[in-house]
Amino acid sequence: MNFQVTVLKILVSYPDGFAVMEDLKRDMAILATSGRDWADRTKRLAARVPDLDIFSQGLVERISGGWQITAKGRAVLEFMETRPAAPEPLQAPLAEEAPAELVAAPQIPPLRQPVDRAKRRRERRERRREARERARANAS
Repeated sequence: MNFQVTVLKILVSYPDGFAVMEDLKRDMAILATSGRDWADRTKRLAARVPDLDIFSQGLVERISGGWQITAKGRAVLEFMETRPAAPEPLQAPLAEEAPAELVAAPQIPPLRQPVDRAKRRRERRERRREARERARANAS
């Protein structure tokens, strides 16, 4: 598992891209034990940006007992997640020789989460955001 890619993926899933250390550690533990798929995925993403350093490159900031992804961090993560363009074939076949499914290959839409799962996730994020705001107000 690539630690830095995992941090970016976790932070981007939180409202405002901010997570306290306790939440980060918990989410990291879940992903670290989720199996080979996650490790392979983060390795593929990290290969797109070989010299990735989330702190020195300004992709993540340490603030208020937690970490927050920056706009630059979001852009780098988006770059890592975009599929690389298919390489040009050495010799392109004529359109009439190519099978129809190769000529007009449809774009594959991203998978969507079930509505109830997305709703629960939004509600959890909102509760965490409210708790952080209360904590900040109490600290003042």
